[in-house]
Amino acid sequence: MISRRISRRSFTAGAVGLAAAGIALPADGPRRIQVHGHRGARARRPENTLPAFRYAIAEGVDVLELDVAVTKDNVAVVSHDPLLNSTICSGPKLDIPIRGLTRKELDRYDCGAKKNPRFPEQVPVPGTRVPSLDEVFALGRGNSVWFNVETKIFADKPELTPGPEDFVRLILDSARRNGMEKRFILQSFDPRTLRAMKQLDPSVPRAALFEKASDWTEVAREFEATLLSPEYHLVTPELVAVAHAAGLQVVPWTSNVPAEWAKLAAAGSDAVISDDPAALISWLKGQGIR
Repeated sequence: MISRRISRRSFTAGAVGLAAAGIALPADGPRRIQVHGHRGARARRPENTLPAFRYAIAEGVDVLELDVAVTKDNVAVVSHDPLLNSTICSGPKLDIPIRGLTRKELDRYDCGAKKNPRFPEQVPVPGTRVPSLDEVFALGRGNSVWFNVETKIFADKPELTPGPEDFVRLILDSARRNGMEKRFILQSFDPRTLRAMKQLDPSVPRAALFEKASDWTEVAREFEATLLSPEYHLVTPELVAVAHAAGLQVVPWTSNVPAEWAKLAAAGSDAVISDDPAALISWLKGQGIR
């Protein structure tokens, strides 16, 4: 995913707006664009952690975007990387598979003390564990936030995760335990998990993640998806119109720059995934479209 240095100050005076970018909105005006906090809000807090998700909720996100791995004892946990990433975590032994550790062993790692060098404004939170999916879903109680849950599964590395059906069942069971079964999206680059979710519970929205494609409707058919989530550079008004005509929402990832937000808004995107959701919300408000 894309990352760039972000400063909240850049979204006030001198911000890139729709008119300033030379972009005209549709005559009937834009839809309300939903904001997905990428890995919570990794430009501001350690990614995929409870502090990041709480920060994003407090800033007003519509959806928390997150990634799921599975421990040795089949606990769904929230991590983008299938290995314990030495750049953002510290502990006994790093760059080893989460799938090889029990939940208790995983608790020995701190994934909040190190500041991610890609995000200069990120605030470390020492003592932060890798959260379970149950803990993250529990943050939805008392509010209306949704969850965009990615299965980190790899067809060429089956040892890193359970099989697609078992993986999806763990996520669905967690959502049901926490009363979030009607408030989450399943997303993946791997169509197997979306197909498995359709079999288990077809009411769950399913987002196809992709970074190469010219025929978006074919992507939707392959994944049996109800949403399309392209890399943001792929988005054009024409492709969004085709998706909408097919009844598919468009949720691009991961855009952090006002000029790109303007293009995505003008193209008719239904949502934007961003590392700094608070800054995106501020920009949308400044454009009068939130």
